[in-house]
Parts: sequence; C-alpha cells; structure tokens
Amino acid sequence: MKEINVRDIKENAVSLIADGWGLVSAGNVEKFNTMTVSWGGIGEIWGKDAVFIFIRPQRYTYEFLEKEEIFTLSFYGEEHKDALKICGSKSGRDIDKAAATGLTPLFTDGSVTFEQAKYTLVCRKMASQFIDPKGFADADIEKNYHSGDYHKVYIGEIVKVYTK
Repeated sequence: MKEINVRDIKENAVSLIADGWGLVSAGNVEKFNTMTVSWGGIGEIWGKDAVFIFIRPQRYTYEFLEKEEIFTLSFYGEEHKDALKICGSKSGRDIDKAAATGLTPLFTDGSVTFEQAKYTLVCRKMASQFIDPKGFADADIEKNYHSGDYHKVYIGEIVKVYTK
C-alpha cells in the first residue's frame, strides 16, 4: 500500500460509497470485524477531512466501533462485489468473514483493512450520535426504521489514505 492524499482519489465519493460500497472495519490483530457500508459520505467538517457512516446497534461491527478510536473505510473493485455482499449479509458473530470471502486482513495504523482494497481511509473517531427521528423533515425516512432501530452516525477524521 502506498500513502496518498485524500484529494488524490479521483473517483466520485458518492459513487464510491453508494454504488461501489465499501467496508468499515475496526478492531485489532486479536479480534476485529468488518461490514459493508453503503450509507455515508466523505467531505469536510470542523476544518478536517472526514467521513461519516451509519451503523445499526445490532451489527457486530458496532461493538468494535464503540471500543476503538481508529477504524477504516475501504473500497474495492467490481471483482470483489461478491465478497462485499457476504460482509453485508453475514454476521462476524457466526462466520469468519475473511475466510469466507478470501479477503486478506492487513493490520495498519491501529486498525484493520484488507490487502485487496483499492483505497483505505484510516479514520479517527471524532463524534458519534444516534439518529433522532424528531429531526426527520421528510416523513419517508421513517420507512427505513420499521423496528425503531435507528442508526448511530460516526464521524471520523481521515488521518491517512492508502492505495494499492
């Protein structure tokens, strides 16, 4: 992996997350988890390059994000779409996602990513907060929360970016 500036990523940030999906990963060499993320963004807040992601509390990765200061957001080529589907539909409580997908864990900068990642953003957690439905200005949003399982939003400062 080669370190680059986040501004050197030439792909559309909306497309990277919404269309290409990505993996959010947290933990360490002893224990970690990863999951597919398709809701979020890359931008700037509080004078820092940042990401924001949305995680439901019942997801196994949530436990790792709560414990760790550092997490990664990584993006992959189309050839890894099936692996990302597994990471989004199976729980790390039940399977070893790396073994099931063939993705190779790579431990760096206090967290984990995978060797196959086209881009890895190493992020330091700056803030997190549960979505409050009282703030919904669009009533259609509520249809995403039939069980009242509102996401927690994590905002992370991008501290390093790597490319393959």
